[in-house]
Amino acid sequence: MNTLKYCMAFACSFLALESVCAQEKTLTVGMYGGSWETVFKEKIIPVFETANKVKVEVVPGNSTENLARLQAQKGNQELDVVILDDGPMYQAVALGFCAPLAKAPIYDEVYDLAKFSPNAVGVSVAATGYTINTEWFKKEGWDEPSSWADLQDPKYNQVLVIPPINNTYGLHALVMTARLNGGDEKNIDVGFSVMKEKIAPQVLVFEPSAGKMSELFQSNDIAIAIWGSGRAYPLAQTGFPAKFVYPKEGAVVLMVTACPVVGSDVPELADAFIQHMLSKDVQELLAIEQAYGPANKTVKLPEEIAANIPYGDDKIGKMQKMDWDTINPLREEWTKRWAREIER
Repeated sequence: MNTLKYCMAFACSFLALESVCAQEKTLTVGMYGGSWETVFKEKIIPVFETANKVKVEVVPGNSTENLARLQAQKGNQELDVVILDDGPMYQAVALGFCAPLAKAPIYDEVYDLAKFSPNAVGVSVAATGYTINTEWFKKEGWDEPSSWADLQDPKYNQVLVIPPINNTYGLHALVMTARLNGGDEKNIDVGFSVMKEKIAPQVLVFEPSAGKMSELFQSNDIAIAIWGSGRAYPLAQTGFPAKFVYPKEGAVVLMVTACPVVGSDVPELADAFIQHMLSKDVQELLAIEQAYGPANKTVKLPEEIAANIPYGDDKIGKMQKMDWDTINPLREEWTKRWAREIER
């Protein structure tokens, strides 16, 4: 009997040790900080850790910072998964930092718009368009803006804000201005010309900070801005009369993307984490908590949530995509030109 108890105790100890060892696997994820990191740590990561017996470590940073981290750690990567805006993700894929995604049924549920590349996938959808103060518009008797061309409307003089070009929102505004005037990413001159002559003189400030943008709205210094759907909704949640408006030509997609990092020592877990982010539960949570549209087209959202975010074939199907393969090699040159011609 004592021998049996000893053997059972040994077996239990071995199983416990095996369980502890399994739990000691670590998956390191580079992602946005702030509220995004909070919702992942509190509501998304714990479920994944329990199901996969893994510890998930978060390395917070914006897309530029985490792309720079990949470049600095080439050949000895700290990150197993990286979450970036679509523009920087194109660079990460081109530079060889992203491993091919493992095949999985979940990818059949993803919008074509989010099928980023064989090595990366969109996990959430935000939109760049207009954010307006609805009370200001009502008081002035103004119609809501309906087109990207409305940036030239003289009634917005000195109550309009556009972020600078090193901010994705400002870059989107420049490209859409070019497209509406016969140009595009490969012919950006007309975009700079119209922005310089007809739009920039009306801009109160080219503001990159989300916090400062909110302050400008709340202090009634501005009535309208080029901004993201994921920014307008939280501002409205504070009680401020903010509304996101989709231009008739289509808002510009700002895709949150993820990829497994080349050289990860836990590649199966990296793929599993990305697939977890695309699951219906996580997609719905990100829509409710962060006002990001689901990349999974099978997700069904309550009407009050769906009304505020990029969601469904009607909105998603009309969204404009950027030609990042053209933009990224030219972005530094454009940024310098913007400083010379637009924000001088």
